[in-house]
Amino acid sequence: MKILLAEDTQDLNRAITALLQHEQYEVKSAFDGEEALECIMQSDYDGVILDIMMPKKDGLEVLKEMRNRHILTPVLMLTAKAEIDDRVAGLDAGADDYLTKPFAMKELLARIRSMTRRTGEYGTAELKYADITLSPKECILSAHNTVSLSQTESELMQVLLANKDTELSTEYILSHVWKGDGNAHSDTVWLYISYLKGKLRSVGSVVTISGTKGGNFKLLADNQ
Repeated sequence: MKILLAEDTQDLNRAITALLQHEQYEVKSAFDGEEALECIMQSDYDGVILDIMMPKKDGLEVLKEMRNRHILTPVLMLTAKAEIDDRVAGLDAGADDYLTKPFAMKELLARIRSMTRRTGEYGTAELKYADITLSPKECILSAHNTVSLSQTESELMQVLLANKDTELSTEYILSHVWKGDGNAHSDTVWLYISYLKGKLRSVGSVVTISGTKGGNFKLLADNQ
């Protein structure tokens, strides 16, 4: 499994690289945002680890350019800042997960395993409901317009579409989308439900998602 690590602190970069190589990952290191983006454009990776604070281009700039180019490789953001705004900015830009420094190396490995494992656990067939179409392989949601989804957003939408006639509890969603991730909780589900509601509006769909924070959720169409 091939990982790109973009971290400008050389000691930390070397430590993470050694850890990942010990776990049998193939690792390519980058030490600034421009180098990271060049690597991403030149080769395919199973996962990307991006430090937010990097020279030349920061991690958020790299992530936004990736998603603008429809590069859907899962991305784990590293940040030295604990403020919620930094986490939200990364998730808004299309990150799949984030980890705040300092972190335990075991937790980093767990996040990488979870992030890369989820990419292969979902089908590739198109899913439809009312006026929307989800293309899981490309992480594309379409209605009157088309929008790209992050890997996590796509997985959440797949779960909702696969159970379109059923109200799904927050606990069910956590266990099927964030399985094994002890850091995910009801706020995480609500945040991604909110993202999907915004994406549904952006494509001009008649579909919305019913439910309140911590409760049950279900797809609804205005014409039903």
